[in-house]
Amino acid sequence: MNSETIPSIMGALQAGQFALAEKLGRDAVQLNPREENVLILLALSLQYQGRPGEALAVYADLVRYYPLSSLHWNNYATQLAEVGRRDEAFVAYQKAVELDPNNAVPKAQLGLMLVERHQYPAAREILLDAYALDRESPWIRIRAARACCGCQDFDGAGDLLKPWRSWIPLQDDALQMDLAQVLTLRNDLLDAAALLEDLLTRQPMAPEVRLLLASLYERLNRLDDAEAAVRPVLDLANRTGGELLIEAEYILATLAQRRGDHASARQLLEKCGPNGPEDDQHYFQLAASCDKLGDVDAAMRALKEAHSVNTRIRQHESPEHYAPGAKALPSDAPSVTAEQYAQWPQHIAPDAHDSPLFVVGFPRSGTTLLEQMLDAHSALQSMDENPFFSRLSLILRQHDQRILDDLSVLRQYDCDELRKRYNTMVMERINRRWDAQLVDKNPLNMQWLPMIHRLFPEAKLILAVRHPCDVVLSCYMQNFRASVLAAACSTLDRLAHAYVEAMTTWLEQVEVLRPNVMVSRYEDLVTDFPRQVERLASFIGLEDASPMLAFDQHARNKSFIGTPSYSQVIEPVNRKGMGRWQKYRQYLEPVLPTLEPMLRHWGYSVDE
Repeated sequence: MNSETIPSIMGALQAGQFALAEKLGRDAVQLNPREENVLILLALSLQYQGRPGEALAVYADLVRYYPLSSLHWNNYATQLAEVGRRDEAFVAYQKAVELDPNNAVPKAQLGLMLVERHQYPAAREILLDAYALDRESPWIRIRAARACCGCQDFDGAGDLLKPWRSWIPLQDDALQMDLAQVLTLRNDLLDAAALLEDLLTRQPMAPEVRLLLASLYERLNRLDDAEAAVRPVLDLANRTGGELLIEAEYILATLAQRRGDHASARQLLEKCGPNGPEDDQHYFQLAASCDKLGDVDAAMRALKEAHSVNTRIRQHESPEHYAPGAKALPSDAPSVTAEQYAQWPQHIAPDAHDSPLFVVGFPRSGTTLLEQMLDAHSALQSMDENPFFSRLSLILRQHDQRILDDLSVLRQYDCDELRKRYNTMVMERINRRWDAQLVDKNPLNMQWLPMIHRLFPEAKLILAVRHPCDVVLSCYMQNFRASVLAAACSTLDRLAHAYVEAMTTWLEQVEVLRPNVMVSRYEDLVTDFPRQVERLASFIGLEDASPMLAFDQHARNKSFIGTPSYSQVIEPVNRKGMGRWQKYRQYLEPVLPTLEPMLRHWGYSVDE
């Protein structure tokens, strides 16, 4: 081989003369079958010609001739994945990482394959390793953020994606699609939609883009836009069939549900069936339409299948929640005894008006309805649910686990700093209006009452209460995002125990801490709305309650509501959710003894 061979092949590749590059490469390989650089260029020429199988054979020669090269094992793995031999690709990526642990590229590729396999903790670990090796790569940051989302580490994903706007334009449509998907997982729907709309300007008929955008439009209550986005995909899918048709019809079914046409929604869902063995959402959606149509048995069959599929998926994400003996609703929140509370030093703290107003309660008890009512008042400002106190506790735990065992050790300075951290996290989520009191609505903040009371002892809390049977049924019908809630809702029995455990802990801590709490009963709220609004305003200290009466109009004007009840709180208050459980009584009878203490405590009857 003469000295001009490699430059000649490279020149042919750069000029797009791939057949010529192949010929030159094959001629050179005839003279020296093990010439490393020629084999690489030959493989590239075959790839560019759309001949992946032949390119794979060349990469196989490279790993055989140069078995200690991480680069060749990485290229070989990538080509194996290209031809569908993904298990072999996984092993080859592992070999590439083993040969060069300081190379970020094979680590990132291996992490992606772990994400595909739903092995999220392992994927997160290796992708964060890749990020540590190359902190400037948007490609690695986006993939690592995806793995973090799979582990429910949405904060970690947010940190990785903080500079994403500076990456635009990405000059890589596939990567932009991935970014939009990760932003969707983080509930950053407006940003995700903007990225997808930009993609459509270059790929107006891209089905994957249109389907995700349509689903986002539905979440943003832009139903007509959602249908307009999905219709071209449906036209294409009717000709080609396959997964596209299932996904398009699924979105149409969702839109039919939003418009109250549950017969059409059920027909579409039953026609298309689940989109693969991991499509738990199909069964949740089917159950919702069967419920609205009054077919209780069909709804429960669909929910049983939904939770079975959901459990198979979530066990990969958070196996600890599904381990034998796992608590129904585990929490790492601290608790306080009366003896410990007596030892708490008195610190200077914000008064009630300068403290957040906390809305808590077991999920599906009406917390979102309360939040939207409060947010409709100009003197109040709410935000989407955020686990701020869990994050603060993590800071303390990393410093010294014993702090959470005895919050009395927190000094004035410590409490001041934690409140600063809290406010910083709030300002990262919303454009804070300092003339308005903050409303922090997170149902399971009820588990964090001791931490809330330590930092904001004068804060007012609103506890949403609803008939426990209606709560349990409604939770069972939800596909919760958080693995801890998904696991708690996996069976009616576990869900009933989770409800009682959470409420019992709340009541015990209220007895110790004596915070300023107003109990808002859902049934009272929907049957005597004006009076309950006045009661709420009086508790908070608002003179004019009238803005809260038109909360539904205010909610409709919002771009996004990030809770499972987003489609319900834009409606005027109604009694649809009252006594719903009675239709399902035969299925709930076995858990009534478990719920009985809370039924008795809150004054509910099983005859209601």
